[in-house]
Amino acid sequence: QVQLVESGGGLVQPGGSLRLSCAASGMIFSRYAMGWFRQAPGKQREDVAFISSGGNTNYADSVKGRFTISRDNAKNTVILQMNSLKPEDTAVYYCKDFYSGSWGQGTQVTVSS
Repeated sequence: QVQLVESGGGLVQPGGSLRLSCAASGMIFSRYAMGWFRQAPGKQREDVAFISSGGNTNYADSVKGRFTISRDNAKNTVILQMNSLKPEDTAVYYCKDFYSGSWGQGTQVTVSS
């Protein structure tokens, strides 16, 4: 059974940075793509960033140049480094694996002064 556990969310001022982590278990992590998504209050869940098993990345236009997704296969972890945060980045952030389609429980990111 695949389990995904996100961490690293919190409250940050506009222009600040946060580093989200998603630890995976129950799968051969290195073989599968991983993704980050987010859901703001009253809005649908949306794509944020993806990373393939080979390390190729893709980003939503709204986060390009500010967010970086990476993976550490030795630690079964996918990272989302978020810089130059804006109030509109406020959301619950989720990771997802593309082996089982499982979701983590989410971590809250709030960008506010």
